[in-house]
Amino acid sequence: MKIGIFDPYLDDTGGGEKYMMTLAQCLSDENSVEVFWSNPKDLAKIEERFKLDLTKVKVTENIFAPQYPALKRLKKSKEYDAIVVLSDGSLPLVLSKKLYIHVQQPIPGLRPSLKNFLKKMKVSDFIVNSQFTKSFVDKEFGVKSKVLNPPVDINLKKLSKGNLILTVGRFRVDKEGRDFKKHSVLIKAFKDMVDKGLRDWKLVIATSVNEREKELFEEFKKSAKEYPVEFFVNIDNGELWNLYSRSKIYWHASGFGENLEEHPDLAEHFGISTVEAMGAGAVPVVISGGGQKEIVEEGKNGFLWSSIEELERKTIDLIENKNLWDDVSKEASKSWVRYSKENFCKELKTIIK
Repeated sequence: MKIGIFDPYLDDTGGGEKYMMTLAQCLSDENSVEVFWSNPKDLAKIEERFKLDLTKVKVTENIFAPQYPALKRLKKSKEYDAIVVLSDGSLPLVLSKKLYIHVQQPIPGLRPSLKNFLKKMKVSDFIVNSQFTKSFVDKEFGVKSKVLNPPVDINLKKLSKGNLILTVGRFRVDKEGRDFKKHSVLIKAFKDMVDKGLRDWKLVIATSVNEREKELFEEFKKSAKEYPVEFFVNIDNGELWNLYSRSKIYWHASGFGENLEEHPDLAEHFGISTVEAMGAGAVPVVISGGGQKEIVEEGKNGFLWSSIEELERKTIDLIENKNLWDDVSKEASKSWVRYSKENFCKELKTIIK
């Protein structure tokens, strides 16, 4: 098969780009795969960042570029047996034999139109990254999408576990000053636990901060002053895996206090960092919302919470009960296998064929 792939954000190195280029690598084993893009150096960066092998993947002219003539795009697209597109909700018009649309996040409130309805008839399958995303995509598009969870790489280091609670997530705030990963919520919960007597434990926050938000971040850090909270900013993958490997507990709070029916984009659509932490044997204690509920089986490979009181209680149970932590940690470290690159490729090939 001749397969074309388009991701409009290939000049970035986010989770969607890892997903799409892992997809490209998997399909290139048995097919001729081309990526529609103008700058091959962007693919090289993604290949290096995510340790992918894209040697069999060809970069070709970007027929989806705004300046590319529509009629020429239609003509060119006829050369492909299948085209896979990462979509933000819009649907392309192409003439390939098959068209697959991948959606990375819930898209509520789409306005159905006759134009989109006609375009949808050309789509062979919608592919989503979680059941959470599927619930919105199916409703908005009137389809039955297929779930293909993201591939997760584990780079476990042989390091001793310490009394560390880890959370991982990019620092990003909205116009009202709310941080999307809810770092402030977790700091407040940890401070409360310390005030109630928790000793010899540390909250570790691994985050990335861009230049525009540095000043805000420095101000935010003051909220943890005089408490055992440590920040690791813009660290590389090796340093991050040192933290995963040393941590006993993993926290996540994205979506807490939000109306996720109206704003599902504020929750984790899947939860890659949670799976990574589990692969390193850290027990997840994460919010019961978004894609986290699909990853964590309550009391077996981790714990879910809906209130700060519940977060604190379940964390203290793990801290005080070594046998409980041992049992759940072992199950957590096994769970990541279902999200391995090998499983991703295997399931992908049952969809695109």
